[in-house]
Amino acid sequence: MRKYRRHNRLIGGRSAAFIVAEISANHGQDFKKAVSLVRKAKECGADAVKFQAYTPDTMTLNVNNRYFNIRHPKWPRQTLYQLYQKAYTPWKWFKGLKRIADEEGIVFFSTAFDKSSVDFLEKLKVPFHKIASFELTDLPLIEYAARTKKPIILSSGMATEREIDEAVGQARKGGASEVILLKCVSNYPARPDEMNLRAIPEMRKIFKCPIGLSDHTLNIGTSITAVAYGAVMVEKHFTLSRRFKTPDSFFSLEPHEFKLLAENIRIAEQAKGKARFSSGRAQDKNRIFRRSLFAVKDIKKGELITADNMRSVRPAYGLAPKYFCKVEGKRAKRDIEKGTPLKFSLIEV
Repeated sequence: MRKYRRHNRLIGGRSAAFIVAEISANHGQDFKKAVSLVRKAKECGADAVKFQAYTPDTMTLNVNNRYFNIRHPKWPRQTLYQLYQKAYTPWKWFKGLKRIADEEGIVFFSTAFDKSSVDFLEKLKVPFHKIASFELTDLPLIEYAARTKKPIILSSGMATEREIDEAVGQARKGGASEVILLKCVSNYPARPDEMNLRAIPEMRKIFKCPIGLSDHTLNIGTSITAVAYGAVMVEKHFTLSRRFKTPDSFFSLEPHEFKLLAENIRIAEQAKGKARFSSGRAQDKNRIFRRSLFAVKDIKKGELITADNMRSVRPAYGLAPKYFCKVEGKRAKRDIEKGTPLKFSLIEV
């Protein structure tokens, strides 16, 4: 319960983006690999690991006809049922994986795809629920998950503004303690030019909830840019190696890439800073290296100060360069040695 309380306000109470390693099918139905993925995600800087709670039978029908055949170059010559047979996470693993995540100090949660998976995840006491883009229009499922009174994360791939509004409204109506909406492009892999990240602040304004990103691109730049636009959560598929072929490996990050992603998200957060023009303490000490007015020749008392014996040079111990015209043509009050910063006290004004 300690971890749940800490993350009960998953996004709203955080000052840093919540980084999620999406394990999905990348365990290849090997429990030891699933364990390694949890531990490696923590090592690479993830805040959470996410699995998917479904079985082939809870997801689709075991039917081989034109309605259920997949048309995707990476998942060819198979039905949806056959794909999910290869991709699903055995439910008997979840308890052990959550225990390991708890030991590692990384949040464990999962996508729920139907009411039975919500009930299953509730028994595990997950801190919040995720609804995938393809289930965003399943309003009864969203309401059922929201009745847990936990935060609900909604992915918005393929959705229209009206569909998103209906889903967010249903989550709130159901009693979700928080609604987090993820900008998402449901293309595998997604192209950077179709991400439209400028929508993030607009979505925040329209739907009045925190906005994150579910990122299916093959790069880390998209997620980092999303954080700069205000994304408060980043979800990225994670694999130990793309050489280990799974249904999701071809658009997943390897550990060295995910580590770089997490590091650069933290840099982006620091670099965002505040909306101000002041330089800050770190720069203030360098003001002395600005230009100012100096005597570049010996100037006798009463002599005219001109462009011949006065220049704007570094450092900034003298009058600011903007006073050049005010000083030019005035007389020196006393002898001024070459290299002396000019002050009004030295000039008859």
